[in-house]
Amino acid sequence: MTQPGLFPEEPAPSAQAGHRARMRTRLLRAGPDALLDHEMIEMLLFLALPRRDTKALAHTLLTRFGDFAGVIAAPVDELLGVEGLGEAGAAALKLAQGAALRLSATALRARPVLDNWDRLSAHLNAALAREPTEQFRVLFLDARNQLLAEETQSRGTVNHAPVYPREVARRALTLHATAVILAHNHPSGDATPSRADIAMTTEVKAALTTIGVTLHDHLVVAAGGIQSFRRLGLL
Repeated sequence: MTQPGLFPEEPAPSAQAGHRARMRTRLLRAGPDALLDHEMIEMLLFLALPRRDTKALAHTLLTRFGDFAGVIAAPVDELLGVEGLGEAGAAALKLAQGAALRLSATALRARPVLDNWDRLSAHLNAALAREPTEQFRVLFLDARNQLLAEETQSRGTVNHAPVYPREVARRALTLHATAVILAHNHPSGDATPSRADIAMTTEVKAALTTIGVTLHDHLVVAAGGIQSFRRLGLL
């Protein structure tokens, strides 16, 4: 027997089909800006759940997770706890999140990262601000300060992610990077660097200095905003 939510179901009734066709037409003619948050979610879901009342489900998701970004960034286990969503619906939402992050990362590569603070901030906010546990990311830059690679080095708990300075240095050498930007999130919502953050940054900077790689910044991302070690005078 097929498990609920794993595969698309039979076509929706004609009334729902007409409603969905009108939304699809509006999207194609006027673009995604013509759709409200609940309509964007509804359209994502009816591709995966053709027989569900995805309008009601979209409102349920928004009530629980706050806004469009909160819905697509929600942890998979929490999404699967929403009645009626299933694996197919959760996969559709996570695919939307992945597409958004890939698009922002591609845009970030188009110009030197240090000349594009707003775009960098927006990308890191989308990637990290709503994560329920800490993640430590490293952005490796070339001699023109353009992005070579962005990697998640570790994932941790709600208030700690392990950091390995030698591993950051090793990857910089492997990628022929000349500079690095560190980033991690604070699920608490407060982006103020902790003493542990400051100590860890000092260790990573020392490891990079030994191989001639510059540490440009360490960014702490939270729902309340982003803090820069460079701007705070901590680097």
